[in-house]
Amino acid sequence: MQRIQTLSAMLANQIAAGEVIERPASVVKELVENSLDAGAIKVDLDIEQGGMRLIRVRDNGGGIHPEDLALALNRHATSKIHHLDDLEQIATLGFRGEALASIGSVSRLVLSSAIENSTGWQVATQGTELEPELTPAAHPQGTTIEVHDLFFNTPARRKFLRSEKTEFDHIDEVIKRMALSHSAVSFTLKHNQRVVRQYRFAHSDAEREQRVGSLCGLTFIENAVRIETEAVGLKLSGWIALPTFSRSQADLQYFYVNGRIVRDKLVSHAVRQAYHDVLYQDRYPAFVLFLDISPQQVDVNVHPTKHEVRFRESRLVHDFVCRSLQDVLAKIRPGQSEVVPVSLADMKQHGEINTAEDQKKNNVVLQGSLGQEFNHSAFAAEGMSVSRSQRGDFAPKRVGFVPHQHNMPLKVREQMAVYGKLHEDVSLSNVAIAEKETTIPPLGFALAQLHGIYILAENAAGLVLVDMHAGHERVVYERLKKNLAEQKIVAQPLLIPLTVTLSEREANCVEGQQEVFQKLGIRVERMSPESVVVREVPDFLREGNVEQLIRDMVSDLLTHDQSSRVDEYLHHLLGTVACHGAVRASRRLTIPEMNALLRDMEKTENSGQCNHGRPTWTEMSLQELDKLFLRGR
Repeated sequence: MQRIQTLSAMLANQIAAGEVIERPASVVKELVENSLDAGAIKVDLDIEQGGMRLIRVRDNGGGIHPEDLALALNRHATSKIHHLDDLEQIATLGFRGEALASIGSVSRLVLSSAIENSTGWQVATQGTELEPELTPAAHPQGTTIEVHDLFFNTPARRKFLRSEKTEFDHIDEVIKRMALSHSAVSFTLKHNQRVVRQYRFAHSDAEREQRVGSLCGLTFIENAVRIETEAVGLKLSGWIALPTFSRSQADLQYFYVNGRIVRDKLVSHAVRQAYHDVLYQDRYPAFVLFLDISPQQVDVNVHPTKHEVRFRESRLVHDFVCRSLQDVLAKIRPGQSEVVPVSLADMKQHGEINTAEDQKKNNVVLQGSLGQEFNHSAFAAEGMSVSRSQRGDFAPKRVGFVPHQHNMPLKVREQMAVYGKLHEDVSLSNVAIAEKETTIPPLGFALAQLHGIYILAENAAGLVLVDMHAGHERVVYERLKKNLAEQKIVAQPLLIPLTVTLSEREANCVEGQQEVFQKLGIRVERMSPESVVVREVPDFLREGNVEQLIRDMVSDLLTHDQSSRVDEYLHHLLGTVACHGAVRASRRLTIPEMNALLRDMEKTENSGQCNHGRPTWTEMSLQELDKLFLRGR
């Protein structure tokens, strides 16, 4: 029988290194975090052979006191926490005091440092239990740590390392994440004596935006919206990409909590929920977001590598992130950029201003498939002002993936939602008075219709191409959502109550979340330890799969402490109705009807995409058109 014994300090450190030090990039992460915690504003890294031969991190931080140098290599030795209360309000990136001890147990480590107005000192360890010896060394204020021959004494670990290029790519990604969250710090990264990355200090908003562009790509920053909002003790800032700048994978998603990058299921769910109404299927949003929250409200001591956190008020954080992103996305309107004046002659030429006689001809009521009539007033004589966002120009550049929208044959009558009174009676005298204040709207004026599918329009920048079905679908969809939001959900009793078998844990969740179900118009009661009975559901759910809905909602409540399944199901129904009620491809519209649709799109939230996430319009500037025909060469 094996007897219980205490492990040696070196073996304990090597076991800890297995949790913290996965590869060279893990070493870089721990060392750079220590530099940032020390107040460094300049961090230089020298990497050789992907970090397997050498990792050198030099900073200009506060340094380490000579008497603490040898102690810094001991396990659980740290200057960042002293009492249990400190653990509940961690404001630093590191705090456990395990990194240097773990790194020193699997490498040949040299630690040199100097504090202000003092000479430098140095300690070294060779991956053994021998006490490190303190020796003087010429060193400016700050700290330098050299890690040689990583995993030299653990060959099994070294075999799992990848190629030199792969390991360096992981290091490059670590520095990229650090540079995104610490814009006031300068980073220099060398590989095999060659400068690969150099990120200079960024203090102003323009410099920070430039750094984000250099790290995430200029196309990201050109298609990103700046966000900065604060409420209930939470602050969210950063950049979120337009829905048209979606990705095939989640490779451009960076979320920071108090400067620490995290991978959190709660946050991921909040972001997905914010984008679900505007993102094309199987696509991922791109974002760089920073959440500032009181350290007492977040627990960072839940993962060995500190990649995960736990929020004390998880539902509050989820709702704040989701609502903040939804509000920003909803405020994006077509072509939020500069506008130019337009004359009365231009408006009449494009069918935008009609005389009473013209209106009489065009005042046709088109019956929609919903049996409703909508009266749309076209662009009136008063000028339309287009506000600039915090970032300046939100006009989509339409780069990267742009899904195509094809004909949508529907098994309903070929009708479109009513565009009845396209224009209010506007006398020419009133128009003449407002002529000088009138501006060209973002989507411009309709010129023609292409194959009964696309609207060709002219705006101040150049040519605008609009998918009329997709655009009208979003207009109808948002109107239906607004009308529904103004009505209270009415629950309808089931003729035969539905019994749903669940686990005891799931049944306890249903019993404890009665308020959530009641708000959604669902009355569900506990019938036995492992079953519940559904007695009432909203009218629009009576034909749906109620049992599966209950199971999905319980799963969401257990995982995220909330569920949006009913809203998603309802929006899906509204999307189907809007798709059937929108003007169909091959439907011929008059110029005034096309202009009325363009004006409605400019006033509608999320009008850059239909409710399936497909783009509704794109733009080609005169400069782009000139390039096509080699003009000016």
